[in-house]
Amino acid sequence: MQKQTETTEIIVRDAHQNNLQHVNVQLPKHEITVFLGESGSGKSSLVFDTVAAQSRRELNETFPSFTQQYLPKYGQPEVGAIENLPVAIAIEQKQLTGNARSTLATYTGIYSLLRLLYSRIGDHFVGYSEVFSFNLPQGMCPKCQGLGYVDDVDESKLIDPEKSLNEGAITFVSFRPGSWRWRRYGDSGLFDNDKPIKDYTPAEYQLLMHAPKQPFPHSPAAFKSTDYEGVVPRIVRSILHSSEGKHHQAAIDEVVTRRTCPVCQGARLNHQALSVTINGVNIAAATQMNLVQFLDFLKGIHAKLGDEIIRSLTTKLQPLVEIGLGYLTLDRTTSTLSGGEVQRIKIAKHLTNSLSDLLYVFDEPSVGLHPHDIQLIKKALLKLKSKGNTIFVVDHNPALFAIADHVVEVGPEAGAAGGKITFTGTYPELRDSKTLTGEWLRKPHQLATTQTPHEFVNLEHVSLHNLQDVSVKVPLGIMTVFSGVAGSGKSSLATALKQKLNGQYVDLTQQVAGISIRSTPVTYLNLLNPIRRLFGKTNHVSTQLFSYNGKGACPRCKGKGITITDMAFMDPVKQVCEVCGGKRYSQTALQYQYHGKDIAAVLALSVDEAVTFFAEEPELAQPLQRLQKVGLGYLGLDQALTTVSGGELQRLRLAQTLGENGQIYFLDEPTAGLHLKDTAQLIQLFQQLVQAGNSLILVEHNLDVISQADWLIDIGPGAGSYGGQVMYSGTPQGALTTPTSLTGQALATYLHQPADD
Repeated sequence: MQKQTETTEIIVRDAHQNNLQHVNVQLPKHEITVFLGESGSGKSSLVFDTVAAQSRRELNETFPSFTQQYLPKYGQPEVGAIENLPVAIAIEQKQLTGNARSTLATYTGIYSLLRLLYSRIGDHFVGYSEVFSFNLPQGMCPKCQGLGYVDDVDESKLIDPEKSLNEGAITFVSFRPGSWRWRRYGDSGLFDNDKPIKDYTPAEYQLLMHAPKQPFPHSPAAFKSTDYEGVVPRIVRSILHSSEGKHHQAAIDEVVTRRTCPVCQGARLNHQALSVTINGVNIAAATQMNLVQFLDFLKGIHAKLGDEIIRSLTTKLQPLVEIGLGYLTLDRTTSTLSGGEVQRIKIAKHLTNSLSDLLYVFDEPSVGLHPHDIQLIKKALLKLKSKGNTIFVVDHNPALFAIADHVVEVGPEAGAAGGKITFTGTYPELRDSKTLTGEWLRKPHQLATTQTPHEFVNLEHVSLHNLQDVSVKVPLGIMTVFSGVAGSGKSSLATALKQKLNGQYVDLTQQVAGISIRSTPVTYLNLLNPIRRLFGKTNHVSTQLFSYNGKGACPRCKGKGITITDMAFMDPVKQVCEVCGGKRYSQTALQYQYHGKDIAAVLALSVDEAVTFFAEEPELAQPLQRLQKVGLGYLGLDQALTTVSGGELQRLRLAQTLGENGQIYFLDEPTAGLHLKDTAQLIQLFQQLVQAGNSLILVEHNLDVISQADWLIDIGPGAGSYGGQVMYSGTPQGALTTPTSLTGQALATYLHQPADD
């Protein structure tokens, strides 16, 4: 019998998802393929939205229909066919949004094993593993409910005693007169709404401000709940300790003081759980250890009953340490982990499994990593490959390109001008090619001519997170970079500087606050209304006609552009609306034009195209030109901002503030997701900002940026408790001869190696 030949390639035919231009490509199995190209060129459309989505979709279809209804839906990618497709595991670059109860230990499953260990071999028995859970009533501290902290609300900042309820006495955001939160009090019938708070009796004030949750004496029919609750406990329950809190963070900071719980001292657990020890260490103290310390703690435990649990714990912990996360403590809340840290946690989980012939898809695993840390990622990817797996990596960092067996460049440009395969081959072939990336890889590296600082801000004896008694002078009027390995204390130093500046700065770090599913570049820059007014004025009709959320909406799809039919356990069927053809607008709205285009066609333009189109309208052209300056010309005017990366969102906010000179800008890894060409454009913009009198404070790992900085403050030597010290402060040139600076070492290698080495 003839032996069947093993298939060695994944074959993609006619991929036309998003901006892909009917792509055909062959991708080798059991090798590492790196996908590169400009931001927005179509890399993720090919790798995540086509190959990985098709694999995950077909895997879901192997489950019974009852199970399928509970699985995530990936939709049918726009592709002719994919052959020889393995099961795909996509490990994306996403920050966790876990609440205050989610820690590194609970997220990884380590805490469940630790609870079991303490219940089985603790120095005395107090109950089963539930007793050691701070998320269950059996174990949580009764004072802080397992949070480890208590919030003290300054009610004098919630109430204006001179005003009545009708006049807006409750000053906290979302309690304005007439709002649904205000109605709980104003329409309750319990208070005289025209009586100033200062004239309330003690009993009335207690009822308004502090009454615990209780049934209404006479609940108004319009209320959804029959319960009444005082203002303070209601704010604590429904805003402070819920996901809504992040939308009102500034208001919360004004009225709330957070302190360690006085009963459990931050341990989260009740006295009974904390009384149990192993080798003199209770479970809370164990979770306060970093991963390296915790492994040493486990090695010191000798109890037959705990052997299997300790073996399982060690199996989970060892890969986390090997991938460079040994500095993290087990009690670290997941919401404080960076996207890079989360991705490395996910990678570590797969390093210990025995599965083979899988397709692992990584989304910029180099983001958030110092050149020193990238070596650890390389080792992890090579280990996964050695098990017989196929590795796809979407990345922009040349440090990762070198481990590629195969390289695919998507381009030649971004958006509609991209979506084509411009190169396939080996990394050495890429360096010699005439492609965009090949040309940039051959450019020589050199330090910039540094600018002299205007003044310095003195930070003295700073102790914050892992910074211990740090003193350093931070220059203003130039471009300063805070560098160091992941977790070394860069962001903590930036936070300390912000506190010293007392609000006199522009914070452009990677936060997603203010972004909703309806947010687009034109809504974010407040350009949609001017565009609508332009259409109304030109055609002498109502501006409201050009809103797909209002009068201008297509009557069939209600302005969505698609119709969605629920198919139970199968993927919902999404169809382009038959009436408007996906344009969202009614035929009435679409009959009106400006310079030969209807409103839908204008919103379908990219920023680059729109700058030319609105050349005669400076009110529109100038803000759009600012988007071009920060390298976002490829974004669509009507593109949902929920689809952009943290780096892109940060640059969008930078574009919003350009032109306001004399500012101090804080940016956190602004080059995340940028091609070498786009990074160079951004550096040029930074230099222009400095020339215009601004100060830039960047937390950054990118050597292209560090080499062009005026000043470098390097934090280290390691991460977590092994970091938090200033290893170097001065011009980048001086770091080259500072042996204790890992950044200086990496910079020396970067400058002295040939660009194509």
